[in-house]
Amino acid sequence: MRFLASKFLVFVAAPAVLGTALMAGPLPRQDAHQPAPDNTKTNKRDRDKSSPTADRQKMNATDRDLAKRTRSAIMDDKSLSTYAHNIKILAQDGKVTLKGPVRSEEEKSAIEAKATEVAGAGNVINQLEVAPPKS
Repeated sequence: MRFLASKFLVFVAAPAVLGTALMAGPLPRQDAHQPAPDNTKTNKRDRDKSSPTADRQKMNATDRDLAKRTRSAIMDDKSLSTYAHNIKILAQDGKVTLKGPVRSEEEKSAIEAKATEVAGAGNVINQLEVAPPKS
C-alpha cells in the first residue's frame, strides 16, 4: 500500500504542484520607456453613429461574403505585416471600409488595391493609418 501511495505522489500530485507553481510565475512588465497603448481618439471616432463599426455591419449574405473575400485577399499576401493582416474590414451595402494601423504607405495602398479588386472601383473607403515606426 505504501508503494502505491508513493507512486501516486510521483505521477499525479507532483506534476499538479509543479504545474501550479509554473503558472504562478511573474507577469510581464511594461517597459518604462514605452508609453501605454492609448486608443482614446480611435474610440471617440468610432462612437459616431455614422461611422461604420463591426457591431453595425449588416449580416446579409452579400456583405458577409464581400468582407470574407476581402479578408482572404489581404491574408493571402504574406508580404504584408501583422498590422496589415489585422485591420478591420467592414462591408455595408456593397461598400468596404478599411480601418486600422498599417506599417507603411505602401501597405496602405496595397490593401486598398486588393479591396478594390474584390469590391470594385468606387466601393472602398480607406481609413487606414500608417503607424509610427517601432523604436
